[in-house]
Amino acid sequence: MPCMLIDPTQKYRPYVPLVLDNRQWPTKTFTKAPIWLSTDLRDGNQALACPMTADQKLTFFRLLVKCGFKEIEIAYPSASDTDFSFVRYLIENNEIPDDVWIQVLTPAREDLIRKSFEAVAGAKHVILHMYNALCPMFRNIVFRNSKEQTIELATRHSKLVSELADQYSASHGMKFRYEYSPETFTQTELEFSLQVCEAVKTAWGKAGPGIDRIIFNLPATVEIAPPNHYADQIEYFAAHISERENVIISLHPHNDRGTAIAAAELAVLGGADRVEGCLFGNGERTGNVDIVTLALNLYTQGITPNLDFSNIQEVIDVVTSCNDLPVHPRHPYAGELVFTAFSGSHQDAIKKGFEEQGIRHKKNDENGELKMWQIPYMPLDPADLGCSYEAVIRVNAQSGKGGIAYLVKQHLQLDLPRNMQIAFYKVIQQISDREAREVTVEDITTAFRQTYRFGGSKYEGRLALKSFRMTTEPSPDPTDDREPFDERRRFDGTMLVDGVLRVIRGDGNGPISALLDALRTHLDINMTLREYTEHAVGEGENSKAASYIELVNTTDDIKETRQSSESWWGVGLDSDISASSLHAVLSAVNGAIGDRVLPELKLSVGFNTTSGQSDVSDAIVNTLGLTLPRRLQTSFFEVVQRAVRESDSKISYEDLTRLFRETYGYEVENKGRFSLGDFHFERVEGGGPQFKGDMEIDGVVCKVVGEGNGPLSAALAALHTQVEGTLVCREYSEHSVGEGSEVKAVSFVDLVYELPGRVKKEAAWGLGSDTDITASGIRAVLRAASRLSVVAKKA
Repeated sequence: MPCMLIDPTQKYRPYVPLVLDNRQWPTKTFTKAPIWLSTDLRDGNQALACPMTADQKLTFFRLLVKCGFKEIEIAYPSASDTDFSFVRYLIENNEIPDDVWIQVLTPAREDLIRKSFEAVAGAKHVILHMYNALCPMFRNIVFRNSKEQTIELATRHSKLVSELADQYSASHGMKFRYEYSPETFTQTELEFSLQVCEAVKTAWGKAGPGIDRIIFNLPATVEIAPPNHYADQIEYFAAHISERENVIISLHPHNDRGTAIAAAELAVLGGADRVEGCLFGNGERTGNVDIVTLALNLYTQGITPNLDFSNIQEVIDVVTSCNDLPVHPRHPYAGELVFTAFSGSHQDAIKKGFEEQGIRHKKNDENGELKMWQIPYMPLDPADLGCSYEAVIRVNAQSGKGGIAYLVKQHLQLDLPRNMQIAFYKVIQQISDREAREVTVEDITTAFRQTYRFGGSKYEGRLALKSFRMTTEPSPDPTDDREPFDERRRFDGTMLVDGVLRVIRGDGNGPISALLDALRTHLDINMTLREYTEHAVGEGENSKAASYIELVNTTDDIKETRQSSESWWGVGLDSDISASSLHAVLSAVNGAIGDRVLPELKLSVGFNTTSGQSDVSDAIVNTLGLTLPRRLQTSFFEVVQRAVRESDSKISYEDLTRLFRETYGYEVENKGRFSLGDFHFERVEGGGPQFKGDMEIDGVVCKVVGEGNGPLSAALAALHTQVEGTLVCREYSEHSVGEGSEVKAVSFVDLVYELPGRVKKEAAWGLGSDTDITASGIRAVLRAASRLSVVAKKA
């Protein structure tokens, strides 16, 4: 079986280093960007398993123009009718801006050169790019040409290019430049490369300064040596080519050894003026040099790259769609993980970096100074590439997700995280496959609302948040005395669970974790947060917060949980950022639970159990909106404890609410022994208000009158005319419930009854509600009286 050799010198020869006595490039630094040429549409395209269609090439060309490329190699027009037609389309449809030079490639063959000129006829600015291979391997094995024949081939066809350039310039008003590539330059004897290039320059006969400079493109057709060797070769060539001022030295590095970026950068220091490459390094074998990385390397050194990648995701989406190749997750600047920190120490450093930078930038503003970027582990501000600090750049080879995400953003104002874009794209794909038609904007937005339960009650899922309250309390003492005390958050909320109001409670270090704890405790929904992002929607006082949550099922293994292949996304929108994130959690949970049966919510209120008086009171607050007086809280908790003696100390929230209503007569049909009819108050001269009205006592309507210091005492005095003994109001409180036209008053009365001859006094609470606050208080008195053993006077 073949294997690696123990002694590879028996099979491979090392490169032969140049002997340069006085290298200059190691001490040089970058001061400006080189000239860029994109060869995505030619060299990149020919390396694809499925070359781009004409529509894809047009999309790609427009992207390159948008990014700022002024030189674009668009085709090998003599190689195929497809490429020839594409060149003609760009020219005839005025797709080429006046400041952009298109470049076409041709080998040193007369018929193919003529075909290439026919393809570009009518274009304003054209670079005609001709090549032939020079190295001994190609001379001896492929072409079997001598050095003299190789030179003659290059010069003869360069003269033809010159003649045709003159003809087409005269007949079509075109401007031509000439690029010659001594193919396999890095594997060719340097002196021979120089000899051929000198002969080609003479044959062209038009090399001049500025725009008329001849381009010598010196490719590392196959990368066969370290990057410093390429820099040596370029420096030597630049020092020995004649009329250097009339020459542009261009680079075309391939990435066979994985050092194309370094080779290009060092070769520019060695004297090169121009770089040919592809976006994200597409190309034959291991690819061409990546122009995106080269440009952004300069950018992070404070050098303007003359290319704009402000919307890096758009560039990624177009390139991956047209090439049908993914961008690697670790690809510099563009990979999905390049701005992500998994290590806790890295996250801490980045967090502190942002905090320090915020303070520093504020001082910079005050002093009129530059606000320099300086964040640990982040050499580039993600915002400069159109990325947020919270979100992770997500890349997928599937086409179309960017467009769907764009439509969601345009019509719903939601800027989806990349992973959520991928998840939602799968939903749209299913619709497209099922319907076998174009998916409209309405289809997309409706599918989004239905999938993520977004957009009001119409799209609510099985769980829907109705109200909540977040409170803060100190956590237990930290183990490290140097660390400040953390705070725990408590979530108390009311939600619809399958159409029934439920109250749940949970604790956590923030609103999201507190809600997840509540769902875990009360509904047996055990999920973990994997990703959270947010952004503002709108501006000023009308702005809202949009939150995006990714949840996964919790397992015993933290690593397994975080790496789960199954996850659920949710989205929330609210003017309150906490409410927005909580809605997003429930949006995701609704997707996760499906049709699963949920447990009934219950409180445990028996002896030595987990739910206490405050839990019961909180349940009433959340279900009925009633804030109970302290003594009523105690009283009702005792009622609940007595009620659950026969039910294993458990009570559901629904039963708890029913028990409260029935115990205190709150908004129930049963009027009780004492109820209020029509009434009014009159002012007695020299006294307080006088109550006059009807009270129904044990089913009999009685006309009653009573006078007191206030409305409540007057009504109580009227009641005293019909009962034995004494009724005294021991405590009274009230508050409003509802909003706007639905608001009403709720009154709480603790009534004490004393009857001569009885050993003990009785006490009972009663509740009343009414849109009129006075009526509310009187109804509460009568409800309390109905719960007491009050003796009515005999007629």
